[in-house]
Amino acid sequence: MNSSQENPNIDLAYQKAILGSVSRTFALTIPLLPPAIEVVVGNTYLLCRIVDTIEDAAELSPTEKQHLSKLFLDAVLGDIPVTAFVTPCLDALRGYSNVDELDLIAHTPTVLRILHTFQTRDQKAIGRCILIMSSGMSHFHHRQNQYGLKDLVEFEEYCYVVAGVVGELLTTIFGHYSPEFAKHIRGHEKLALAFGQALQMTNILKDSPEDRARGVSWQPAQMSQAELLQIAYEKLQDSLSYILLIPKKEIGMRRFCFLAFGLAVMTLEKIATRKEFSNKSELKLSRNTVWIFYGCTKLAASQDFLIKSFFYAASSRLRALWVASR
Repeated sequence: MNSSQENPNIDLAYQKAILGSVSRTFALTIPLLPPAIEVVVGNTYLLCRIVDTIEDAAELSPTEKQHLSKLFLDAVLGDIPVTAFVTPCLDALRGYSNVDELDLIAHTPTVLRILHTFQTRDQKAIGRCILIMSSGMSHFHHRQNQYGLKDLVEFEEYCYVVAGVVGELLTTIFGHYSPEFAKHIRGHEKLALAFGQALQMTNILKDSPEDRARGVSWQPAQMSQAELLQIAYEKLQDSLSYILLIPKKEIGMRRFCFLAFGLAVMTLEKIATRKEFSNKSELKLSRNTVWIFYGCTKLAASQDFLIKSFFYAASSRLRALWVASR
């Protein structure tokens, strides 16, 4: 038995450190959650990030991506030893440039050890999420091309398997932690999908220049940026409703969702001011903007009026596009 198995704190310290290396945004938002679910959500993010790393590896063929995704899923579900995934994955990605993501893959055993400390119901929900995400991405590996997805239906399906399912998982975890939230969300579960999909649509639009440069598009063919922004605005409206269903006393859960939501709103608003852009750096929110908004969430997250006011003030161009389409 190695030292990290003897001391779970070493595993948790790695999780916290690598989270800060692979995602500045989620390293900011996840610690806002109550401690009882912060570790669960952080661990889930890292598992999803491994799936994303395989997806983003331009040097891999669709068949190689499918194979590695299947190995990862089998390792998460306990059907194969974790080394049966890690060794071939690192070998296939030996030319991959992101050293932090490679380090995360090398530490897949650490991430899975943490997963196995969670309550059975949380482990089951996370397993379902990774199953849908991994299987769904494998389905789309052979569909990636420079022209985009077939239509809006396929685009919605893609957004579901890469992000909508994460919205479902968050809702399950939040509901396990807060019976009051579980009661509020009952009958409104589709809002959870919209929350995840809104964040994913932001990423797809923001990353489109880099995707085009590697001969890939995840946008629906024959749909303009303006049309996609109109759909994103509708998802944001549903996301707002989702946040407002979180009990006001659950300030950490509200801040977590409101911060991610707010950054997406401000990024999409910047996109709406441009007919085109050549690099996602043009859309990057300044460090000052992020930290000011971070501070504002502490006050605003418990006030429905302030959350609604922010959305109204920060999405004027998006709203104008949406109204024009009615």
